[in-house]
Amino acid sequence: MEQLIRSLGNLVYLDANIVVYAVEGYPALREQVCALLEAMDKRMLSAVTSELTLAEVLVKPMIDGNTPVERAYRTFLEPSGALRLLPVSQAVLIEAARLRARTGLKLPDAIHMATAAGAGCTSFLTNDRGLCASDRVPVRLLQQLA
Repeated sequence: MEQLIRSLGNLVYLDANIVVYAVEGYPALREQVCALLEAMDKRMLSAVTSELTLAEVLVKPMIDGNTPVERAYRTFLEPSGALRLLPVSQAVLIEAARLRARTGLKLPDAIHMATAAGAGCTSFLTNDRGLCASDRVPVRLLQQLA
């Protein structure tokens, strides 16, 4: 597993679904998520995600009135040595528009991909099979880390 984690490179973009699995759990991919979090803790890799991720992951706990899970997301997404939360800047939005024009990505996916590219990420980790690869950031599915 360590070699597969290293194959992600030194700066990994975490899609919102990866954050959900890390905070709420996902039994089918528990081993991969634990390996990823351990690699982040050991500084084998660093991770980034967009501020958009925060807005995406908070919706369900807010609908459910689940304050502990909402708090868990906020805590997980606090900047640390292992994870940075990047702003949705004008440059990101312009690149997202370019991506949408070329690939037809949905706006949230294009914002995530543009953020990853702008940050210089070595890989984009997701579990969304429908997300197409950028010419600048290779997309990796979490289940591929098995």
